[in-house]
Amino acid sequence: MFNIMVVDDNLNTCKLMKAVLARGGYNVSIAHDGKEALALMERVHTDLIVLDVMMPNMDGFEFAALLRDSGVEIPVIMVTARGTPVDKRRGFIAGTDDYMVKPVDEEELLLRIAALLRRARIVSEKRIAVGSTVFDYESMTVTVDGVAETLPQKEFLLIFKLLSSMGKIHTRRQLMDELWDMDSETDERTVDVHINRLRERFRDSRDFSIVTVRGLGYKTVAGEGAQK
Repeated sequence: MFNIMVVDDNLNTCKLMKAVLARGGYNVSIAHDGKEALALMERVHTDLIVLDVMMPNMDGFEFAALLRDSGVEIPVIMVTARGTPVDKRRGFIAGTDDYMVKPVDEEELLLRIAALLRRARIVSEKRIAVGSTVFDYESMTVTVDGVAETLPQKEFLLIFKLLSSMGKIHTRRQLMDELWDMDSETDERTVDVHINRLRERFRDSRDFSIVTVRGLGYKTVAGEGAQK
């Protein structure tokens, strides 16, 4: 069972969050500001943090930035009444993984938490299994039905990125910025070339496929083999 820490100075909000998260099957711990949260993290294993912004002693922005500056990669989702573009930008710069504006939809919150935990597990394990196809980040290999093959680096990073968030659309620009040197002279057509190579390589896969979203970019979808 995952352990989630709620960091919020409002007692009623903490009570509500604890009930919602417990209903979602999570263990919940409570802290009322960033300093208290840091002390609690030393005693309680934490898999994800639900973080308010406006708190005494150490606010949410300071807390998130301190975690990231210290190398702590625990997923953080800010849930706050501050919903201006400036606030959201500041939150993401500080290191939050997601940002929701109060009042939040409880089911949406649970879905976002589940997605963040799934991505965090992929990053920590550095391994993705889709049906009978397994991608290992450390060796940059793909294993299909027990047969392993090493992929070219960029192809592996590209398919690993797409599969780590199955169903999410990634624009060509996003993929270029993350996987290629931003100072390189390559353009977005490079992504199309690599996508075509991956499609050819996995053309017989029943576990997943790469879909073009017209005018936007690419995403992966599960196939029959992955749904069993």
